Amino acid sequence: MAKNSEQLLAYIREGRTMTGGEKLRLIVSLSVPSILAQISATVMFFIDAAMVGHLGERATAAIGLVETTTWLMGGLGSAANMGFSVQVAHFIGANDFAAARRVLRQALVCCLLWSLMLMTAAVAVHTHLPYWLGGSADIARDASLYFMLIGIFGIFFQMEGLAGSMLKCSGNMKIPSMLNIMMCVLDVVFNYLFIYIMDMGVVGAAMGTGAAELITAGLMLWFLLVKSPLSLPRSTLLLPRFSLHLPRIESSVVKTAFKIGAPMGLQHLLMGGAQIVSTIIVAPLGTVAIAANSLAITVESLCYMPGYGIAEAATTLVGQGIGAGQRLLTRSFAYMSVALGIAVMTMMGALMWVFAPELMALMSPVEAIVTQGAQALRIEAWAEPMFAASIVCNGIFIGAADTLKPAIMSLTSMWAVRLTLAATLAPRFGLRGVWTAMAIELTFRGLIFLARLFRGSWLKNGVTSTSQP
Repeated sequence: MAKNSEQLLAYIREGRTMTGGEKLRLIVSLSVPSILAQISATVMFFIDAAMVGHLGERATAAIGLVETTTWLMGGLGSAANMGFSVQVAHFIGANDFAAARRVLRQALVCCLLWSLMLMTAAVAVHTHLPYWLGGSADIARDASLYFMLIGIFGIFFQMEGLAGSMLKCSGNMKIPSMLNIMMCVLDVVFNYLFIYIMDMGVVGAAMGTGAAELITAGLMLWFLLVKSPLSLPRSTLLLPRFSLHLPRIESSVVKTAFKIGAPMGLQHLLMGGAQIVSTIIVAPLGTVAIAANSLAITVESLCYMPGYGIAEAATTLVGQGIGAGQRLLTRSFAYMSVALGIAVMTMMGALMWVFAPELMALMSPVEAIVTQGAQALRIEAWAEPMFAASIVCNGIFIGAADTLKPAIMSLTSMWAVRLTLAATLAPRFGLRGVWTAMAIELTFRGLIFLARLFRGSWLKNGVTSTSQP
């Protein structure tokens, strides 16, 4: 009789032996809901971008100009979330649910405060940002308003992400995935309302996203705090309990979260900075190039979102495996997850290469944008296998609380390889040069991540006090 994912996850905590088929079934069962959510999110964002794209190239360029900066803010929020979520995965693997709940209480307060800081920073710089990025006056106003609103709504994004990552690290992939799919549908519905019915244009796109995030964050928190194994007593849902003995423990939790999350935050900061520099490199190529670059990135995400879904499953399995002290099982999960990620994204890359013009045509009616975007996608398709390796390996390293060295590796690859090549190739080859540099860098990053995976040094980490063999 086939065992479900909850039973197989219990095998990890109980130290029981698993067959190869059971391990693969567990990886797939945890990956599929997350992959479906990632793909649906991409498809809905695809539709979202197409809605804006049909407003004209200026509207697309306005969002595309600040898009990388919004990713940077999202990455900083995710780093804070994972600093606490990884601890929860380790404690659940060690069967210490009381400690996991203690971490959750700390996470709610710390991540809320962090999101308020990010919001303040976004509001402070929104009027200047488009000009810092090299944007022209004709798109600056829409770009600045869009960025300000996304920054304000970042509080909802932070709390939705925290609740989702906590549920996933506990082994519950279905609820976060279903709610993320719902959020994408709501995003399209609200975008249609604000962009077309209320005729708010680019600002309407931001309003639609914010409304969808608000509803999803409320539901995600309700499932986490009321219905999950990590549910908290009603008296402690909003704030942690303070006592004479708790401050020292809270300090330890926050320090561990900082140890895990700070390298990830620095990585997102500098990687986001690199993306911004890449935008600055693309900006002089003209409005068409900016729009084609932004829309091609949206289309490409159809390929790599499955990789992120598998990486999330790997984070959960590696985190719980290390917490349970099962190193051989953890290594096996890691290798099988990477192999699955490479296989899936290789297939997706092949499909992207074949249908690149058709996919770009769905995004924009402007022939020049379609042509440049399709060229970029066909260049990028060759990098998808090693891009998969880097994505899934990073999820594995996060689950092992091994974040510093992978962050350094990613930053070195991005700044020393991608940006150097992009700055060199863009003046001569235009957008094709920028995407060629990207493809070379992603391949290089995947190779060095695989080398670290097979060396095995990432297995030495852990945040629980459980003895490790």
